[in-house]
Amino acid sequence: MMLVDSHCHLDFPAFAGQESAVMDAMRMHGVGHALCVSVNLADFPRVLDLATRYAHIFASVGVHPDNDETTEPAQTELVALGQHERVVAVGETGLDYYRLQGDLDWQRERFRTHIRAAIALNKPLIVHTRSAAEDTLRILREEDAAQVGGVMHCFTESMDVAEAALELGFYISFSGIVTFKSALSLKEVAKQVPLERILVETDSPYLAPVPHRGATNQPAWVRYVAEEVARLRDMPFEALVQASTANFFRLFRAAKPVIVA
Repeated sequence: MMLVDSHCHLDFPAFAGQESAVMDAMRMHGVGHALCVSVNLADFPRVLDLATRYAHIFASVGVHPDNDETTEPAQTELVALGQHERVVAVGETGLDYYRLQGDLDWQRERFRTHIRAAIALNKPLIVHTRSAAEDTLRILREEDAAQVGGVMHCFTESMDVAEAALELGFYISFSGIVTFKSALSLKEVAKQVPLERILVETDSPYLAPVPHRGATNQPAWVRYVAEEVARLRDMPFEALVQASTANFFRLFRAAKPVIVA
C-alpha cells in the first residue's frame, strides 16, 4: 500500500514547471495519491485541472480564512463548484486569529458558509485553525459539522482540542511540524490520537520535514512525516501507511484509489 499526502498545494507558483518531477518523486517515495487543496476561487481552475489530468490527484474547493482581499464565496457558488466528481472536500476553511486581528466576524461567517456548503454536498471539511481553537470547535458544533466530518489539517493544538475534534467525527492530520525537535507537545499528541483517525500531509510547498527542513516541500516527503509518526507510536512503518491511507479514503468518500504505474 502507498501513502497519501492528504493536504498539498500543487497549483502554487513554487511548483511551476515541476509537475513531472513532483509526480516522479511521489512514486519513488511510495506516495500514491495527493489532495490538492484550494485556497481561493480565482485559482480553483488550476486545482481542478491538476485533479482532472492526474487520476491520483484529488481536489477541494474553498477560500482560506487568511484571504481577506476577496469577494466572499457564496454557499451556492461553493456547492456548484463542489459538485464536480474530482472535488472530494470543502476547504481549506476555518479560523486564523494569528495572522489577522481586529473584527473577524467576516472570517467566522465565511467558515459557516463553507460548513453549510459541505453539508449540502455531503463532502467533508478541511479545517485550518490557528490561535482560534475555541471558536473553531464552537462553530463546528453550532453548524452540526459532524454530519459530514472532516480533518483538522496541519494539527498543532493540544490533546484536549484533538479529543473535541474527534468527538465531532473529525480526523487529525500531522504535517512536517511533527518531525521538528521543538515540537515536543505535538509529538505527544501523535502518540495518543487513535490510529483510525490519523492522516499525514505535507502542506507543501510549506513546512518541509526533517531532513529537508527549510527546503521547498513536496508530496513525496510525506513519507518522512509518516516515518516519524510511526516511530513515535512504536509501530511498523508499513502499518502506519496502511492505516493512514485507509483513513484517507474512508473520510474522503468521493476519492477513488488508483494504481499509479
